[in-house]
Amino acid sequence: MTKAVLCGYYGKGNGGDEALLASLLQMLPESVTPIVLSGNPQGTEKQYGVTSCDRASAFTILAALRQSDFFIWGGGSLMQDASSIRNPFYYGGLMALAQQQGLKTIAWGQGIGPLRYPTTRWITRQTLAGCTAITVRDRASAELLSQWNLPFTLAPDPVWALESKAVKGLEDLPTPRVAVCLRPHSDLTPQRLETLTQALTRFQESTNTHILLIPFQPIRDRAIAEKIADQLPGNSTILSPEDPAELKGLFRGVEMVIGMRLHSLIMGASQGCRCFALSYDPKVTQLQEQLDLPGYELQQLPEDSSLIAQDWLECYANSNAIAESQILSLVDRALIHQEILTNLMADSDSENLQ
Repeated sequence: MTKAVLCGYYGKGNGGDEALLASLLQMLPESVTPIVLSGNPQGTEKQYGVTSCDRASAFTILAALRQSDFFIWGGGSLMQDASSIRNPFYYGGLMALAQQQGLKTIAWGQGIGPLRYPTTRWITRQTLAGCTAITVRDRASAELLSQWNLPFTLAPDPVWALESKAVKGLEDLPTPRVAVCLRPHSDLTPQRLETLTQALTRFQESTNTHILLIPFQPIRDRAIAEKIADQLPGNSTILSPEDPAELKGLFRGVEMVIGMRLHSLIMGASQGCRCFALSYDPKVTQLQEQLDLPGYELQQLPEDSSLIAQDWLECYANSNAIAESQILSLVDRALIHQEILTNLMADSDSENLQ
């Protein structure tokens, strides 16, 4: 039986990364047995019904590699040094180790960069050059790989194709609903957070909407959600489903999303929501440009909360969700990531039979 080690920012309670893992598990051929590297192996095993091992244990990782055929970077911005310079060393080191062990290696659904340092750029280029296949989710990553003369496949983020589930109890909350998804970041200063909260207060007073505050990574995001909830004049609810399919399904019952996190915008757009982006990272800006979404770069956020509220009201009242045909096209093209996996695993099965 074919085995594959899946490597990403899993088991850390981040809804976007868990959605990438769920998408990868959904797209893996049934003939493949996954072994997931996780920050919470027991939780990952319980959530997904898979074998999991500690991503921080060199011994267990090496044992997993020695019994496997494939090693897969499973989506997200793993090779970047903006959040931490350690990321390329950790993920690149695991990829290099897998290649040394003779595994076929796949960089799957990746967003490459930002890479600000020569060393991290070198590590990234070297490990990608040893991959059997590379799929990327954005044009900036594709352009970088083209500069490096590395073959790749470009397709939308795999989460576009993640199957969603209805969230129990959501239908009992008042309508209309607007989702807000913020996260801590150096660009979200206390003053900017206060300005956004004031704008949200004005917006809610004008629309009488029920505000859903969605901490994608509760251990980091919930404090912001609670601070906003305490200041809103109307009804609000904090929701953070652990099941990625339910997290995506939550957006079915939402009229508009105001989001910092990339996957809040992807999930919202895929479920037919109007979206307003608050970009803290090039990956969010690229999605905003790709889908022609209204929004701000956080560093250029207006200081006047009434201006922000007015832009949100304009988006809420007069903008349209992306067309159903565009959603279907993005979902269909996101399944290219699945085709790559299916073809590689089928070729491996054929080789093993010979």
